[in-house]
Amino acid sequence: MAAACAAATLLAGCAHPPVGPDYAAPAALSPTQAASAGPFLSGDGTATDAALPPNWWRIYQDPLLDALVAQAFAHNTDLRQAVANFEREQALEAEVHGPERPTVALSGGPGFGHVSGLTLVQKDYEPPGRFTYGASAGLSYQLDLFGQLRRAIEAAEAGSGAAQAALDLVRVNVAGGTARAYAEVCASGLRLRSAHASVRLQEEAVQLAQRLQQAGKVGPIDTARARGQLELLRASVPPLLAQRQNALYRLATLTGAAPRDFPAPVAGCDRPPRAAGLLPVGDGAALLRRRPDVRQAERNLAAATARIGVATAELYPKVMLGVSASSAGFLNRFGNRETFSYSLGPLISWTVPDNGVARARIAQAEAATRQAAARFDGTVLTALREVESALSSYARELDRHAALAASRAQSATVAQQARTLYVNGKTAQLDALDAMRTLAASEAALAASEAQLADDQFAVFMALGGGWEGQANDVVGQAAR
Repeated sequence: MAAACAAATLLAGCAHPPVGPDYAAPAALSPTQAASAGPFLSGDGTATDAALPPNWWRIYQDPLLDALVAQAFAHNTDLRQAVANFEREQALEAEVHGPERPTVALSGGPGFGHVSGLTLVQKDYEPPGRFTYGASAGLSYQLDLFGQLRRAIEAAEAGSGAAQAALDLVRVNVAGGTARAYAEVCASGLRLRSAHASVRLQEEAVQLAQRLQQAGKVGPIDTARARGQLELLRASVPPLLAQRQNALYRLATLTGAAPRDFPAPVAGCDRPPRAAGLLPVGDGAALLRRRPDVRQAERNLAAATARIGVATAELYPKVMLGVSASSAGFLNRFGNRETFSYSLGPLISWTVPDNGVARARIAQAEAATRQAAARFDGTVLTALREVESALSSYARELDRHAALAASRAQSATVAQQARTLYVNGKTAQLDALDAMRTLAASEAALAASEAQLADDQFAVFMALGGGWEGQANDVVGQAAR
């Protein structure tokens, strides 16, 4: 054993630094990097550089929304798949750490029989059967002289980090998807309320036309026109009902329930959630540190870089230090010195890389690393673009909403005046119907803009990539269990 320890010490002293490139984080993650430094260009007037809260949906101060997101985090099926994948990656990482510890092998067992009795002298002699045994034990340890195991561990740890980031990305999508489905239900309720109000106003116009016809002040054509407008307004209601119901079904599945088991309290919502004031969005540097897909791409790049070292180490010999002992013989002689044997020493194996396979694998790993680097750069640019686009869409919708609100106010005034003039016989019915039609269109457009504003706000928060921070410890605990 002393000789084995001496050999191990000698070989370890000859250990080479890990082959392959050492990983360095991309420059894009630096706070001073030009592409991410400073506030967002499209956030002027609509957003502030205040830090995004971890649970951003609580900005809306809506207990029902908070409860829906919590239920989705607990039961969403996509999230459960991501947790299982993360647990698998952790198990793979533990497997890669295995060669860091010595390997112990034990074998043995009893037997009964005899050796062959056929000899040239006594052809008919049959020796008696006897009980035999065999037992062996071995201890081996791979010396990581060129860092292949260390690079493999680096790759496995980076893979676990990528799986954690993928899990966080699913959390972002689940939180944002749940909030947007909830907002769509409420927005559909608002648009239905606006449509029903327009239908009621037109029903009053039909009744007015009927009274005027009975009084002989207008002809049947005026009543028919009013009824035609009424049916046109009624035709807008069924699509809105279907949209609301589909959003309820989607909300149910997001929270891990069957479509028919959608949350009943949400069905009557007719006011979309909307955060007042400037949206807290932080800056580009905080975005890249927070977005799970950026972190996932960075961890994949780290894993690909480490795999270059794993492939490069195939050019060098592998050294296994081992010690083994065995005993075999007749059972009645168990323990005798002549039945015992042992051996110790290093085992060197080396596949001489003369056929180009190892070099080809290194080239493959280097190409995969370049691909991962390009994917990371693309992910960074996509993250910045998505936030800028979401903020720009939200800002322009705010402008559109203000114009629609002003238009709706003017349309209401015109419709009221046209109705008064029509009753007094000072204008034709077509003018009154056109004013009512314009008012109904303005009401519908304003309600649709309210829905779009809510969706645009949620799109901004989803692009910012928040919502996973407060759940990370829970996921680690689930994986540990």
